[in-house]
Amino acid sequence: MPPIITAFERSPDGGKGLARDTRVRWALEEVGQNYEVRLVSFGAMKEPAHMALHPFGQIPTFEEGGLAIFETGAIVLHIAESRAGLLPDDANARARAITWMFAALNTVEPPILEFANARLLENDKPWSAQRLPLVADRVRDRLTQLSRRLGKSDWLDGTFSAGDLMMVSVLLRLKPSGMLDEYRNLSAYVARGEARPAYKRAFDAQLAVNTGQLPRR
Repeated sequence: MPPIITAFERSPDGGKGLARDTRVRWALEEVGQNYEVRLVSFGAMKEPAHMALHPFGQIPTFEEGGLAIFETGAIVLHIAESRAGLLPDDANARARAITWMFAALNTVEPPILEFANARLLENDKPWSAQRLPLVADRVRDRLTQLSRRLGKSDWLDGTFSAGDLMMVSVLLRLKPSGMLDEYRNLSAYVARGEARPAYKRAFDAQLAVNTGQLPRR
């Protein structure tokens, strides 16, 4: 039986690839693993059946055999470690790729999410005009550091890995703001990720659920 992941019945982003199930879909596509998707509504996410899989009532989850896990970082790492294609064979390079996964989720994503919330959810607050530039500066600090490290390389550490998959997924959240365009190498880096056939398949599969333009997986 192929693994089963959960995804929004209707994603808040309307299928723009920002929902976290896209990261898991992308990882599965990169390793050539067929999978099934169980769609859940916002109401169903808080029901006992789903809460047993994800104690915080979110998506995605991943089930395979007797294994059930949650959190995109854990899921993508499991996929990468159990199948070829997302982690290097060399032990040191493998460790570095995993490090970049953690860096994406723990160091780069938090200020980006804070910035997104400030723009979209807090823009009607009386203190929003003062707070937003401060939050944006925190994002730019991280982007400047990441841009410097990436330099002229195509990927973060040699060949494409799960670290790049996770970092590109995180940076994609900045595209609507235009902030990513301030860093040419990072903008090109994200574009390379989006150009990968596996990403395109993952994006299209998520878009299909939200628009009905394509058959569901």
